[in-house]
Amino acid sequence: MKTFARSTLALGISLALVSAANAADFADMDPVTLRLAHVVNEQDGFHIAATKFEELVEERTDGKVDIEIYPNATLGDERTLLEGMQIGTVDMGVITNGPVANFVEEMAVFELPFLFPSPEAAYAVLDGPIGQELLDKLSEVNLKGMAYAERGFRNLTNSERAVNSPEDLDGLRIRVMENPVYTDTFRELGANAIPMAWTEALTAMQQGTIDGQENPVNVIHSFNLDETQNYMTLSRHTYAPAIFVMGMPAWNQLPENAQEVLLAAAQEAAEHERQVNAEMESEQLQALRDAGMEINDDPDMEAFQAAVAPVYEKYGEQFGDYLPRIQEALK
Repeated sequence: MKTFARSTLALGISLALVSAANAADFADMDPVTLRLAHVVNEQDGFHIAATKFEELVEERTDGKVDIEIYPNATLGDERTLLEGMQIGTVDMGVITNGPVANFVEEMAVFELPFLFPSPEAAYAVLDGPIGQELLDKLSEVNLKGMAYAERGFRNLTNSERAVNSPEDLDGLRIRVMENPVYTDTFRELGANAIPMAWTEALTAMQQGTIDGQENPVNVIHSFNLDETQNYMTLSRHTYAPAIFVMGMPAWNQLPENAQEVLLAAAQEAAEHERQVNAEMESEQLQALRDAGMEINDDPDMEAFQAAVAPVYEKYGEQFGDYLPRIQEALK
């Protein structure tokens, strides 16, 4: 026990020294404020990631880099935020991978259905050379990819009926992200796939102009979708990353030591959010059940996977060599 206490004390002292050294590095830096935006509420994993990032950056730069967080789409939907980053009207954000893929097509390889068998498999690819290579490609469109947080494994909800197999989706109007891989996936599954921004989807569900949507459990819970959606299927059809992304205009104004702090903080905040999501999911599912949502834990996964085979035929070669490289890395 004494050895452990000494080790803990030594670690604390070393971290304090590193923190003090970091702070000294920024003594001569002019203060800067960065506006970080996302489109979800303060209970969501994106906000958890953003607040952790804010804490780390402000501590490690001795307050010289101030992070202001704008949740709830107050600065626009995700496409609007990315366009704002490109021209410098928004500094950075935590953005779902789907909209990012509209700017760098190869990013959509992660959206292919049933690609990743587990969160751990996804993390290994995203945090490894393939993931970093794709983050770096964002510089081609005046964006800086920093780290992969997560939206998580996506699941289907609807207001009409229980769904166990693709046949049960026939004719259901399902909102999907504005991304062709998602649209084609749900059309192959038999749904009437309707691409729209998330802010519009919430209203459409309340008004009954769409029947359902697909999102991870944390989104379904934090937006109280049990109020409009009676059924959930744990289809886990796509693992969706989210990206800490910054506009190059904001990135380029920072000194190199501040850039290094931001990159490290983004990775740590992303890993923190992943852990929190994993810990919260079972509680969130139980809360949704308690609220009256009927949840199918064990749908016919083989039937779903077979139905989306045409998506791989269509997109398999569209992402260069990224799909075979990912499949090889997953072996």
